[in-house]
Amino acid sequence: MSGAGGAEPLLEDIDVEVYEVPTDAPEADGTFAWDSTTMVLVRIRSAGKEGLGWTYGPPGCADLIRSLLAPVLSGRAAFDVAGSAVAMLQAVRNANRPGAVGYAISAVDCALWDLKARLLGLALHRLIGTVHPQVQVYGSGGFTSYSEQQLQAQLSGWAHEDRIPRVKIKIGQDRGTNVARDVERMRQARDIIGPQTELFVDANGAYTAKQAIRVMERVDDVGVRWFEEPVSSDHLEGMRQVREGVSADVAAGEYGTDLFYFRQMCQANAVDCLQLDVSRCGGISQWLRIAALAAAFGLEVSGHCAPHLSVHVAAGTENFRHLEWFHDHVRIERMFFDGTLDPSGGALVPDPDAPGNGLTLRSADIEKYRKG
Repeated sequence: MSGAGGAEPLLEDIDVEVYEVPTDAPEADGTFAWDSTTMVLVRIRSAGKEGLGWTYGPPGCADLIRSLLAPVLSGRAAFDVAGSAVAMLQAVRNANRPGAVGYAISAVDCALWDLKARLLGLALHRLIGTVHPQVQVYGSGGFTSYSEQQLQAQLSGWAHEDRIPRVKIKIGQDRGTNVARDVERMRQARDIIGPQTELFVDANGAYTAKQAIRVMERVDDVGVRWFEEPVSSDHLEGMRQVREGVSADVAAGEYGTDLFYFRQMCQANAVDCLQLDVSRCGGISQWLRIAALAAAFGLEVSGHCAPHLSVHVAAGTENFRHLEWFHDHVRIERMFFDGTLDPSGGALVPDPDAPGNGLTLRSADIEKYRKG
C-alpha cells in the first residue's frame, strides 16, 4: 500500500497458485519421460499493480513460498528488489538453497521485478537497461518420443514457416543405449531443416564422455552446432573432455541455482556457452550476477526455457547469445497470458511501451488447470 504524501509503495498480498497442464503428446528425452508440466505462479500486489513470476517446478515450491518467503517480504518497500532478494536468501539458509528452494526464489524474484517495472510504468527490459532490441531464439523440442512425422511437422514449422534459423532436438535415446536411432534422427533433422538452419542437440546427460565424442564423429557431416549436456552437468571433467573433443559448442547450466555453481562450471572450462534459467537460477537478480561472472570468463550466456519470463532480462544482458523457444513452455505461456511474442524471423521483440513483462493473465481460461 502507498502511504500518505506519496510514500513509497509497499509489498502487499503475495499469492501463489499451482497449475498442471497436460502435454499435447507423449514427451521424452534421453533420461526422462513426462505427460504434463507444472507451473507455480506468483502474483505480488502493491499500490494497485500486480507483478507476475513463475517457475516450472514441483508443487512444493508453492509451500516454500508461502511458509518461508512471503513472511519476510510482506511490508517491504516494493522498489527495493535487491533488498528483497537478499532477505529471501537469508530466509532459506536452513532449507538449503539448491533445487526447489532456488526455483521458489526465482519465481518470486521475477514477480518483484515485474511489479517494480509496472509501478514505474516501464517495460521491464527498459528498467533493466536494454542492450538487445531483439532477442535471438532457437526452436526447441524434437523429443525422442516423437515419430518421424511429428519431428517433420515441428522442425519444418520452425525452420520454414517461422524462419527460425536454429532448432534443437533431443538425443541420448534410452539413456544413451540406442545411438543408432540418435544418429538416424540427427540425419532426419538435417534433411528436414536444410543446410542453412543450425542444428542443435541435447543429450540430457545420457552419454559417457568418450561415447558422446564418438557420437559426434559419426555425424560429423551433419554439422551439429550445439551439443547440450552430453554428459551429466555435474560431471565437469567429463564436460570439459567432450568440449575438447568435438567441434560443436558444448553447453550446460540449466540446473544451477546459485552463483558458486556457475563459477565452478566456468573454472572447469566445461562449456562454450553457459545456460541460465531465470526460473531456477534465482530470478533476474541472480541472472544478472551470473551473466557478469560468465563475461569475466569470456563466455556468452543462453536462456534456458520459460521464454516469456526470460526475454526482458535477456534483452538487458550484454553477453547474451540466444533464448530457448521451448515447445512445452511456449504452449503454456500462450494459453496463460495475453501479450505473448512472435518468434518469426528468429527473434523476439519485447514491447517497449507495455509496462512490466507485458503479459496479462487469463485467469478464467486457466482455472481448469489449477491444482492449488
